[in-house]
Amino acid sequence: MSPARPHSIRNRLTSWFAAQAFFCLSVACLAVYLVTAWSFGEKQDAELDHKAQLVRHLLEEGEKDGDLSFLRHKLEDFFSLQDDVRLSIARQSDGSVFFRSEPPAGGRWLQRDFVHTWGQAGGGTPLSIRIGIDVARDVVLLRRLAWTLLAAAVLGTLLVSLTGAHLVRRGLRPLEALAGRTAALTPDHINQPIDASAFARELHPWITQFNALLLRVQKAYVQLESFNADVAHELRTPLANLIGTTELALSRPRPNDELQAVLASNLEEVGRLSGIVTDMLFLSQAERGAPLRVKAGTSLAAQARDVVDFHEAMLEEAGLAATVTGEAVADVDASLVRRALSNLLGNAIRFAAPASCIGIEIGIEIGKGTNEATLSVVNRGEPIAAETLPRLFERFYRADPARDRSARHHGLGLSIVEAIARMHGGRVFASSANGETRIGFAVPLAR
Repeated sequence: MSPARPHSIRNRLTSWFAAQAFFCLSVACLAVYLVTAWSFGEKQDAELDHKAQLVRHLLEEGEKDGDLSFLRHKLEDFFSLQDDVRLSIARQSDGSVFFRSEPPAGGRWLQRDFVHTWGQAGGGTPLSIRIGIDVARDVVLLRRLAWTLLAAAVLGTLLVSLTGAHLVRRGLRPLEALAGRTAALTPDHINQPIDASAFARELHPWITQFNALLLRVQKAYVQLESFNADVAHELRTPLANLIGTTELALSRPRPNDELQAVLASNLEEVGRLSGIVTDMLFLSQAERGAPLRVKAGTSLAAQARDVVDFHEAMLEEAGLAATVTGEAVADVDASLVRRALSNLLGNAIRFAAPASCIGIEIGIEIGKGTNEATLSVVNRGEPIAAETLPRLFERFYRADPARDRSARHHGLGLSIVEAIARMHGGRVFASSANGETRIGFAVPLAR
């Protein structure tokens, strides 16, 4: 099945103008025709009444003499010169015709019948009278008027269509100019928004939204470039280590124990590469809307305790302790929640002050239309600069410019936390003040 052809605004507006013009002109012409026909009808009725009154007057004049032959002679004299009037007088008693005018054949006749009593009251002769007038000229005039009005409607519609097409073409020129302006945009000039003042006021909302889209695209483009640079940086180090140790091992014959040490080192670097690729794949799937394995009524405190148990060895090695406080129930993917908490707890273990206690706090926030369960990991240690907090959840971003202790950590942990929160329809948050750093996420409460 072939795709439908796109609609043309120009053709639609022109057709609409033409249809509206034809309808309006047709209604106006029809009104003119009906008013004219009504006026002709009124004129014809008035003329017919006048002729009937004239016949009555002649009959009354003839009654004074009492002679029907004189009346016939008078009627013949009067109607012989009037070709547009027809008169017939017959005796009502026997139907015999007393008088009949003979106008030329043809024509369109409008007739009226009435009865007149000839003679004295009570003893007169009833006469059936039929009088008619020829309205053929009026019919011809109405027909000519109808054709003239129809031609005027058609020509008027054609004129309005041509004028409308020209006006529509001129009205759409700003859109064509805007299309040319947008077509001229390239990735190198994407940071140059369109000046709305150069276009019609009706296009300003569209241009504003388009400029906002350009800003988002520019931001995404910058993030993509930064992401590519970060990926290259993160992959370059383990690859360089692999290449260097392998070349060094092959530079001369070595005993088996040294070769095993090189393989162990290479395996560690390969594991780091595998971790980067796995985390990047998860983030890509989260961006595409990977499905969740949601379990209704999941206890968040239970998930937090499982994460603490998993990190017990790390906590003991670092000389730290961890506690879980609070409780909330939510419809979440338990494995992803544990992964997010594990990333947050691992991050806190690396930067917490020695011999301190890390707290996993679970709370409930009730707001307008949003009821959330919050999971926060709180540790004491060096504060994070305020300008750094908004960037903590960016991919490959590290708050420490020196990138210390990064051999096993590649800066995707908090990005994964943000992705998991977003997959659940939640959000992330971070704060650091008075030697206490709080980083966490929120998910909707169970319904």
